[in-house]
Amino acid sequence: MALDLDYFRKQLEEEKTRLEGELSTIAHRNPDAPEDWTVSQPDMNVMPAAKEEVADVEEELENAASVEYNLESRLRDINEVLEKMRQGKYGVCAVGGELIDEARLRANPAAITCVKHAK
Repeated sequence: MALDLDYFRKQLEEEKTRLEGELSTIAHRNPDAPEDWTVSQPDMNVMPAAKEEVADVEEELENAASVEYNLESRLRDINEVLEKMRQGKYGVCAVGGELIDEARLRANPAAITCVKHAK
């Protein structure tokens, strides 16, 4: 039974759009590498002399960097899987070469391994 590629493509494209939207609230695309995102400096209108306020900005930046890293990592996974789809390699385990179970792909359309080879 063949996979419904249109269904999975739609799921992946929707997640890609959502991730890019979330990223755009805390980061911006790197003009030199458009696939890379850079955390935007939070606008907290702080006085440089106020150590507590500076610490708050640094903490906010660290939190945004952590979120940005996770979102960008997932977006990279989505883009890689969309490329596999274009190459006709979607749904094939990257480790063993066997087909990935449809239930696994429905749970995570960006899965690149079968359950047996999942990390």
